[in-house]
Parts: sequence; C-alpha cells; structure tokens
Amino acid sequence: MKLLRLAPENTKFGFMRFRRFSYPFSAVLSILSIVMFFTLGMNFGIDFSGGILIELRAKTGQADMAQLRGLGEQLKIGAIEVQGFGDTGDVSMRLGPQTGGDQALQATVAKLKTAVGDGYEFRRVESVGPRVSGELVQSGTLGVVISIIAVLMYLWFRFEWQFAVGAVIATMHDLLLTVGFFAVTQLEFNTTSIAAILTIVGYSLNEAVVVLDRIREMMRKYKKISTADMIDLSINAVLPRTIMTATTVFLALLALVLFGGEVIRSFSLAMMWGIFVGTYSSIFICTPILIYLGVRSEATAAADAKAATKAAV
Repeated sequence: MKLLRLAPENTKFGFMRFRRFSYPFSAVLSILSIVMFFTLGMNFGIDFSGGILIELRAKTGQADMAQLRGLGEQLKIGAIEVQGFGDTGDVSMRLGPQTGGDQALQATVAKLKTAVGDGYEFRRVESVGPRVSGELVQSGTLGVVISIIAVLMYLWFRFEWQFAVGAVIATMHDLLLTVGFFAVTQLEFNTTSIAAILTIVGYSLNEAVVVLDRIREMMRKYKKISTADMIDLSINAVLPRTIMTATTVFLALLALVLFGGEVIRSFSLAMMWGIFVGTYSSIFICTPILIYLGVRSEATAAADAKAATKAAV
C-alpha cells in the first residue's frame, strides 16, 4: 500500500540561495516586533492585569451590548469592556481591578448578577486580585526564562558550538516574532499564552534539531561537497517529514480555533503562528549560520588547508 506523501521524494530545492534575503527579512520583522511591543503593548488578561472576567449568554439569543456597558456607570464599579464572540448571544465582560481586595471583587460580581437578572446565563466568572496577578507575571516570566536556558544548555552540549549558535538565534527569532504577533493582533495574553510560547519554543527546537542531526550525518557521508550544497541536501532529505508534521499539527490547531471556544483561542492562534515561524526559522535562520561560521566537512577543510599551505610556500 502506498503511503500518503505531502511532498515529492528526492526534491532538490536550493534553500540556501535565499539566505541573503531571509536574514534581512527576519531582521526587519524582529525590529518591528520590538517596536510594536513598546508602542501597542500587550493585551494582558486578568491573569496578569487583575480584575474580573465574565462570560454571558443571552437567553433570548441576542445580547444588548449598550445595556451591559451602561452597568459600569450605573453600579459605580468602573468602565466595563463588553465584547461579543461566537454566536450573537455570547458576550464577555471585563472589569479592571477593584479597590478593597478579594471581598470587593466578590461583591462586584454579586452586583452584576443582580443587575443582569434572569435574561443572561453566567457561563464563566474569573476574578484575580492585583497581588495574585503580580505574582503570576513574575512566575510566568521566570518559567519562560528558565525553560529556555535549560533547553539551550542541552543544545550547547549536544552539538558543536556552531550548531548551537544557529539554534539559539532561531529560538530568539521565534520568541520575538511571537511577542510581535500578540502585540499586533491584541490577542489576550494570559497564562495559556505562556504555555503557547513554551510549546512554540519546543516545536521550533525540535525542527532545528532534526535538520541539524541530518546535516551532521551528511557531513560524515559527503566530504567533498560545499557546505551550502550539503545543507540543501539535508533539508530536502527531511522535507517530507517537516511538511507532514506541520500539516497535521496545523489541522489539529485549526479544529481548536473553530470549536475550542474563547478560553483557548489565544493559545490556538499563537500555536498556528508558531508552526509557520518555527518551520521557517529551522530552515532559513538556523542552518545558514553554519555557512557564515565556516562549518566545513573534514575532507574539504583538509583540502583547503593543504591548498593554503602550498600557496604560502
């Protein structure tokens, strides 16, 4: 029985000829991501900013947005951000932190339930105080940093230092572009977004390790071809696997985006972005570094050294 293939066998695409364009392109995107982070900022969820998040469903099938927005002034609890999602009857209400601690948060939720009445079904209620949100910010940031350092240390010991440098640069590239994605789209950045970033880092490093392993194998097998040709040969060898992996993960995430609900929407969309970024960086960012750092096969390096010796004599 013939197996399903999303890419033809024995491809001979010259990936390395695009390295002079991929680096400037990625540099521009990385700079734009940093600019967007400082100008637009992140749309922090209540996990990090504190406050109250309530999801309602109108029993009549049509939510009255104006009425819900007016509850903030009517109840004197501050401005309420009201946003529809899913069906026309689904609404999310978001309030800022309330003075008075946890008791004030609970009292505010009780006021809203009384004011809304029986016309809406409360499907989700979350409240986080300022102290808890601050601890989550510190814990989330620390978790990301420690995880990245641990993985990069593993890469440093697993591969030669030139290979590790390529993987490190590709990982930093993916992190910057993911942060820029959250800043541009203004998706809610919460604890599930931290999980998405860590998963993207893992996916990107997995793709990079697969390609680097094949390059190291090809270096032992083909000792007389140029580094660029050897890298192209290695990438083409793993291309069917790369396309199959990216396609299956993308289809699974697409199902989560369409049917997973609002709670994991930011996670699913960020992961879909991470698939493209991680696959792109493993081919066009990680591997060209080997050329610029002068990685050569043993026979080629010996031949170059012999030629240099003869020229000196």
